[in-house]
Amino acid sequence: MAQWEQAAIVSGGLLALSLVVLPLRRYRFPELLGAFAGQAALIVGLFTLWQIVRILAIKKVAGGIDNGLWIYHHELDLHLPNEVTVENWFLHHPWLLRRANTFYAYVHFPAMSFFLVWLFLRHRRDYPRVRDTIVLLTGSCLLIQMLLPVAPPRMLGGTGFSDEAVVLGQSVYGTFGQGIAAQLSAMPSVHVGWSTLIAYEVIRISPSRWRWWIIAHPVVTTLVVVATANHYWADGIVAVALLALADLIAWRVDRWRGRLRDRREQPTGVSAPSRPAAREPAAPAPAAQGAAGHEAIVPDMAQGEAL
Repeated sequence: MAQWEQAAIVSGGLLALSLVVLPLRRYRFPELLGAFAGQAALIVGLFTLWQIVRILAIKKVAGGIDNGLWIYHHELDLHLPNEVTVENWFLHHPWLLRRANTFYAYVHFPAMSFFLVWLFLRHRRDYPRVRDTIVLLTGSCLLIQMLLPVAPPRMLGGTGFSDEAVVLGQSVYGTFGQGIAAQLSAMPSVHVGWSTLIAYEVIRISPSRWRWWIIAHPVVTTLVVVATANHYWADGIVAVALLALADLIAWRVDRWRGRLRDRREQPTGVSAPSRPAAREPAAPAPAAQGAAGHEAIVPDMAQGEAL
C-alpha cells in the first residue's frame, strides 16, 4: 500500500475518532457533521493530490545529487552543525534511531489531523485562515520540489551519510533507485513546515497555560528529519520562511473575506433602524392639521358674529 493511501486511511480514522471523543454539546450535530465531513474531505483530498502530483510530476532527476552536495557544502561554509555528526550519534543508539524513524513515518500527518480537528471544533473562527495557510505552504513546497530536485543526505555518497532506515528495515521509500524521482524532494521540508505551523497556531490561539509545550513538536521533528538523513538544516529553514510568507498572505485573504462578508450583511443591518426614522415626521401631522383647522374655524366664527 502506498504511503499516501496509508495516510488517507489513518487520517480518516483519526478524524472519525476525534469526532466522537471531543465535546460536541455546543453544536448541532447534523450541521457539525456536514461541515466537518466537507473540511475533512478537502484536507485529505489535498494531501492525497499533493502526494500523487509529487510522485508523477517530479521527473527531473538530473542534478538532484549535485544540488544536495551544493547545499551540504554551503552549510559547512556557514558553520552550521554537521548533519553527519548528528546521524552518527544516533547510529550509536539504535533503539533511539528506530524511534526516530517511526516518528518520521507516522507522526507527520496524524499530528496535522488532530490539530485540524481541535481547531475546527474549538476555534472555528480561526479555521479558514489556518486552512489557507496550510494550502499555500504545501503548494509552495510542491512547486519548489518540482522545479528544484534535491537528493536527501542519505543519497550522498562519499560524505559519511548512510541510509540507516534501509539498514534497519524501516524505510518508507525503499532502497536507492526505487521511486528515486519522488525521493528527490528534500528541499524544502514539509515535516518541519507543518510542525512549526502547528506550534505557532496553538500558541497563538489556545488560552491554555500548557500550550507552550507544543514547541517540542517542531524541535523534535527537526532533529528527527536530520538524524534520519532525510533533510538538511536548510530544508527546514526554507520551509519556515515559506510558512511566514504563506501566513502573511492568509491573513490578508482572511481580512478580505471578512470585509466581503460585512458588505453582504450590511443591507439587512442598515434597513432595520431606518423605519422608525421615517415614522417620526408623520406623527405631528394630525396636530398640525388640527391646528390649521382651528385657525380656519376662528375666522368663520368671527365672521358669523359680524353677520
